[in-house]
Amino acid sequence: MKTTPDSTESINPRRRWFAGLAALGGLGLLGAQAQAHGWMGRGGVDPQERARRLEWRIGRLVQDLGGTAEQKSRLVAIASAAMADMRPLRDQARQARLRGLELLSAPVIDKVALEQARLAQVQAVDARSRRMTQALADAAEVLTPAQRVQAAARVKERMERRGRHG
Repeated sequence: MKTTPDSTESINPRRRWFAGLAALGGLGLLGAQAQAHGWMGRGGVDPQERARRLEWRIGRLVQDLGGTAEQKSRLVAIASAAMADMRPLRDQARQARLRGLELLSAPVIDKVALEQARLAQVQAVDARSRRMTQALADAAEVLTPAQRVQAAARVKERMERRGRHG
């Protein structure tokens, strides 16, 4: 059920759960891009530039939260490992989508093969979601409870600015 930003009614509990995980991870860390997997492992940017951006975003987050150099290094390690682990999973999901398109454009539709392609895509997306959840939980443990509250408030503010209320 959709609600207005002022409403006290719950939105989709699953969406709220994922939004909470993103908040705990702490913004640009693994990011609002946790949903879209924007800069997480996408092509187009060379790996050194991606690593530099990741470290900059995390450094900015840690500074804004009043964190330490040790927190920054631990968060960079968590995010870097997650990026590396998720890259092949993203490629698997992409290959399954391409296979589905190939099957749908065939002269005869093979429904069994189409279902197999769908399952492969769902499994890859599920594996990415599990890995992201693990990384977010690990990142949340690096932050203090007060820093997590502060990060969650920033995520909520960012979501409201972008019109995503749940």
